[in-house]
Amino acid sequence: MSIRGTEITVLGGGIAGLAAATALGRRGAVVTVLEQAAELGEVGAGLQIGPNGVAVLKALGLFERAAALANTPEAVSLRDLATDHEVARLEMGANAVRRWGSPYWQFHRADLLGLLAEAARENGADIRLGQRVENVEDLDGLVIAADGVRSGVRSRIFDGVPAQFTKQSAWRGLIPAADLPFEIANAATVYMGPGRHLVTYPLRGGSVVNFVAVTEQSDWADEGWSIPDDPANLRAAFAMATPGVRALLDQVSETFRWGFFNHPVLPTWHKGNVVLMGDACHPMLPYLAQGAVMALEDAWVLAEELDTRPVPEALAAYEARCKPRATRVQKGAASNATAYHLRSAPVRGVAHLGLGAVSRLAPSMLLGKFDWLYGVDVTKRK
Repeated sequence: MSIRGTEITVLGGGIAGLAAATALGRRGAVVTVLEQAAELGEVGAGLQIGPNGVAVLKALGLFERAAALANTPEAVSLRDLATDHEVARLEMGANAVRRWGSPYWQFHRADLLGLLAEAARENGADIRLGQRVENVEDLDGLVIAADGVRSGVRSRIFDGVPAQFTKQSAWRGLIPAADLPFEIANAATVYMGPGRHLVTYPLRGGSVVNFVAVTEQSDWADEGWSIPDDPANLRAAFAMATPGVRALLDQVSETFRWGFFNHPVLPTWHKGNVVLMGDACHPMLPYLAQGAVMALEDAWVLAEELDTRPVPEALAAYEARCKPRATRVQKGAASNATAYHLRSAPVRGVAHLGLGAVSRLAPSMLLGKFDWLYGVDVTKRK
């Protein structure tokens, strides 16, 4: 079997859709990407691509170009939000390559999106902007719905159950590093506090700092990514933070807010000639930083299966390979929310002491807790 010459339509020009277009195009498929936006691009934000995602970029022939755009953090640092005490530290850098075979990277989302769009076009994809699709039934051939967390295809074709608001929401944005009164550490820093946490890391050669600030509160229930909010609301929510965190948030001049939702696991990801991928079928909370990575894994596996067996069998095989793993990541991300946001001071103190002891005395054991996630390379079939 081969998909060379097969016409495939991809709905959505985000990371999932463009990764799929690249993976399919490399195997000779004739791919058309339909994106409803007038231009490719997203509101400025960062994203993290773990070693399992970097393995896919490598297999797509994009390693060197991606490396030129990526930030490689030295560590993941877990700190107390109120005191700045470092609770635990996972040394990444060379450790990630030694243990999991690929580095841990961070990108400005627009940079990775631009790279994938370039790669998709190089592999023959026709990317059409300003295209709104009302009925996928009107499209011929195989249709891949990579239309995101608010997937219309999921709701219309797959009877997707409405998402439930988690009573958690986040602010995100970028801060020019030159505006800060201190130098930002080259790490993914997670400041943990009661009912809230903040993640920061540098991007674009350290010229900007990405932040995601999460709180538990029931007064925000919109799942959109690009809804502007007053930075004063962000600062008020983190008024109890360490002076360094408050100084960082004082420099926020523009921020966007979105609500977190739980989406029940779908009974199936494919129906007839339509298949879902990425956030369209397994949207997840960001506490493991795997949303974009799971989309990359989907893209590779779907293209590989379509290139080796008839379409109905290929779609079933894709779901069988990706669904159990994506579901585990969804559950793991949800459990991390609890660990980050411990409200009871005694419980938080005991938990932090235990985590700190493991970090100091058995750092390899702490890294080993992520072997199931980062150590999987879907491009290498057993």
